Amino acid sequence: MTRSRPDRCPGALRPWPADDGLLVRLRLPGGNVSADALLALVAVAERYGDGHVHVTTRTNLQVRGLPAKPGTTQLAQPALAAIEDTGLLPSRTHDLARNVMASPQTGLFGGRADLRPVVRALDAALLAEPALGALPGRFLFVLDDGRGDLLDRTCDLGLVALGPEAGQLRIGTGWGPVLPLVGVEERLVGLALRFLDARGGGPRAPWHVHELPVPLVGPVAASGLLPHPSPPLPYGTVPGGQHVPVPEDGLDRPAVERLCAAAPALVVTPWRGVLVPQETL
Repeated sequence: MTRSRPDRCPGALRPWPADDGLLVRLRLPGGNVSADALLALVAVAERYGDGHVHVTTRTNLQVRGLPAKPGTTQLAQPALAAIEDTGLLPSRTHDLARNVMASPQTGLFGGRADLRPVVRALDAALLAEPALGALPGRFLFVLDDGRGDLLDRTCDLGLVALGPEAGQLRIGTGWGPVLPLVGVEERLVGLALRFLDARGGGPRAPWHVHELPVPLVGPVAASGLLPHPSPPLPYGTVPGGQHVPVPEDGLDRPAVERLCAAAPALVVTPWRGVLVPQETL
């Protein structure tokens, strides 16, 4: 595929100018968000936006209806400062780069490995590499803990756990080597840097790994230990917690307060829901 423009996926520093004001997207690696941060964000939405916190199928959060600096499409400084105060924008330079999706139940129930340490290590490694701030806003890491719930999700880079200590890399639409989970973030960051080198610059630069004219790695066979795809997590009581659906118009303060009263940490899921972990119920 040949692109004709850079991607326009929004962030906090690059909001989307919608009809009702600016739209800001905040990345949540692994979908993880603390109750304190979510409460702070709904307060921002009430003061500056439409009063709701919205979720995306990439397990991120959005706030709509925000004010712009006069004559620009940039977020007004008071609103940006308030968003930074939530703790959900740890790096202005990596605003668009922290797209990391993971199996929502990982470490809570089932799966072949607890990928929460991998999510944390990958996020830290992304933030520590200045060049990765240039990743396209649609570039996505997907980490499946071996239950198969994210096996059908398209990704640029990722892995599928084959057991408690190893996983097979996903590279674009293909597969990479089987590696230990400890330290795998360095290999993923290295591949992301190779992608940036290979894509070049300008409006026609690829957004995704599978769009590169030359593959990042040679062909690797899929492991025979890979799981079968599993269906989406249903709403309601599930192993590991309570999966609460998010309405189309987002979460207002009462909804946020109910979630945050139930647990100090929550997981936004790829199915427009919030998982309240059982270990905190």
